[in-house]
Amino acid sequence: MNTRTSHLTPRPGIMEISPYVGGRSTLDGGQNVIRLASNESALGPSPRAVAAYEALGDSLHRYPDGGAGDLRDALGALNGLDPARIVCGTGSDEILQLLTKAYAGPGDEVLYSRHGFLVYALAARAAGATPVAAPETDLRADVDSLLEHVTGKTRVLFLANPNNPTGSYLSKAELRRLWRGLPENILLVIDSAYAEYVTAADYEAGAELVDAAKNVVMTRTFSKIYGLAALRLGWCYAGEEVIDVMNRVRGPFNVTAPALAAGLAAVQDQDHIDTARRRNDKWLKRLVPELQNIGIAVLPSVCNFLLLRFPEGGSHDSKAADSFLTTRGILARNVDTYHLPDCLRVSIGRDDEMDALLLALKEFMA
Repeated sequence: MNTRTSHLTPRPGIMEISPYVGGRSTLDGGQNVIRLASNESALGPSPRAVAAYEALGDSLHRYPDGGAGDLRDALGALNGLDPARIVCGTGSDEILQLLTKAYAGPGDEVLYSRHGFLVYALAARAAGATPVAAPETDLRADVDSLLEHVTGKTRVLFLANPNNPTGSYLSKAELRRLWRGLPENILLVIDSAYAEYVTAADYEAGAELVDAAKNVVMTRTFSKIYGLAALRLGWCYAGEEVIDVMNRVRGPFNVTAPALAAGLAAVQDQDHIDTARRRNDKWLKRLVPELQNIGIAVLPSVCNFLLLRFPEGGSHDSKAADSFLTTRGILARNVDTYHLPDCLRVSIGRDDEMDALLLALKEFMA
């Protein structure tokens, strides 16, 4: 055993990071569980994506296409974007981290809304920057609040739109007002991980704003509606200047060949995505009134999850609900780390899983 004292010292801020803890996926004893804690796709990936992944089995000794050319071309064709202004990453998480490290550092501030994605604060600290959370209004990002928290040190503003874990979103007009209020030296990163689920007419994922401004980036993921969370695949769309920076700081082969192949096949199967979206809409419309009828407050959501608010204290609070659901093998997401201790987040799962959730919550609230 080596007993020498280490003289290694991480950069300031690193030891202030609380490692990210994802939603639970198992229980002690190995019993079957209903996983509703991580907003995974209820439908799973396209069969064409699975086939493309499996077909790579005999060429795992080959390096992937470091430029992700075929996938970028497909994403560009699908979304009407210039493929040269797309960069793919190991999940949108990697892109968020790279953007932060590229544009913020010690002495800088990274701004986001209070109940925004936890990775924003982690990325800021990893870069040596200071995370700053702006208060929200009624669990929605507040444009005025965000702009009031901009300082001379702000370098990056992250906006999850729609937001996880609240499920709320800013309209196209609100998004434009936020951008117009920002100095040009601040990078606005629009995290649109759940964009494919949104059908609201006043919603914009961010591509149009990217085309109108050099200081805007839109990030997307294959982990949600595309059902490829295990492969870690995401992408961003930005102006030429930002794309040049991203290509300088990313790894040369940062996305695996199986991920690229499955992602390409998934993009080419939009019927599967349409089915997933319709199915999600059906359950959102059913769950909200049924849960409200049994005394659970449900926040409006345009995503594949719902944020449930329970009465504080007493036998029907969020902690009691979480424990009760766990006894039924149903894993919801505790959102204490999002400063929402009276809430639980539940994903839209399969039909049988949603029926089991409703039955369990009705029993709990009775």
